[in-house]
Parts: sequence; structure tokens; C-alpha cells
Amino acid sequence: MINQQYLLLAVLLSSTLSGCQLLSNQSSQSVVVTPTESTFDINTMMQVVQQNEQIELSDNSQQFQPYNHHKTLVNYVEQMALDLVDTMQQESELGIAVTSFVDLDASLNSSSQLGNQIAESIYHQLQKFGYGVIDFKVRDAIDVNNYGDFVFSRDIEQLTDRRIASHVLTGTLIYRNTGVEVNARVINLASKQVVATSQKIIPHFVLQRETIQNTTAQIN
Repeated sequence: MINQQYLLLAVLLSSTLSGCQLLSNQSSQSVVVTPTESTFDINTMMQVVQQNEQIELSDNSQQFQPYNHHKTLVNYVEQMALDLVDTMQQESELGIAVTSFVDLDASLNSSSQLGNQIAESIYHQLQKFGYGVIDFKVRDAIDVNNYGDFVFSRDIEQLTDRRIASHVLTGTLIYRNTGVEVNARVINLASKQVVATSQKIIPHFVLQRETIQNTTAQIN
């Protein structure tokens, strides 16, 4: 759009200069040009072009939408994990449990597909950096039935009642116009002290590419 406006301006300037050259060649005739309503005001035209350019740049800055990109949710989770390990002391007895990232609302008790997927991805990242990760959803025994073999459960009666984690990694989700702001933190369960933090904004175009829904997760 901006290029077309500058092209129109260049054509008009070229026409004006050509007319001036034609008048200079006809030195034997006295020609008086009187301003009319059709006379082009170059200053006004430049102001209009600059205003349109500013409006277009403002619209593009509100939400960037690339035609082609290679960013994934894992890339952003990996950057968050790097932020966390940069400030977190590595201890031999450190055991980190990872919970669902929740919406920053009044209850702090609702998650989504995005919140659960971030938590699942962080398991791998922390383990890759050498930290002890605790999966508290593992049963003490494997459940074998006609549908398969299962070890995960959300039934608290089937999970261990022993304290197996010293720290917990969790976070909140804030939905912005440009994307989802993710605030992650590692907390000492005994003292409730925050020992590491990270903050990233995941753009909407990354979530749309991976068809990640922001609606509240339904967990049975």
C-alpha cells in the first residue's frame, strides 16, 4: 500500500517537472500559469502519504502475523527452562514436581490444553539440564486391564502419600492481544520461597499453528 502511494507521488512529480521543462523551451512566448482547483499541492500529498504509512505501521505492530515461520511451543518452553536453571541452584537432593499452568483468575484453579502442554514440555527440559524431576501422578503399582497397561492416575487414593518432592514448578497464564504471557516459577515447598522465575509471551500465531486451544481443560 505504501509503495503504491509513493509510486503515484513519483508520477505526479514527473508530470510536473515535464511541464516546467516544456515551458522553459518556449522562451519566445510569455505564459502565465494561474493556480486552479486542480493544481497539485505536493506538501499536502506528502503529509497524506506519511499519515497512511504511520497508520499501517501502527496496525501491523498490534499483532504480527508472519506468512511462514518455524517457531514451536517447545522453543519457548526451552527458553523458559534456560531462564529457570540460570537462577536455580543445582542440588543433589533437589526433586522438582511440575504442575499444570493455571489461568490468572480469582480461583487459580483452572487450566487449559496450553497450561498442561507447557507442564509436560518442561519435564523434558529440566531432565535434560540435569535436574531431578518428580512425577507425582505415578501409581505405586501398574494397572493392567483389557484396555491396556496404565501407571498414571489423578485419583489421589491411588497415589503415594509420601512427600517425594522438595520443590514445585508451576506458573500462570495471562491472555494478551499479541499472545499468551507465561509466568513460571520454582517454589520451595517447605519455605514457600521462590527460587527461580521466567517470563515469556507466546505469540498467537505459534499457538494457531499447533492448534492449541486456550479453553479450559476438561480432565476426568
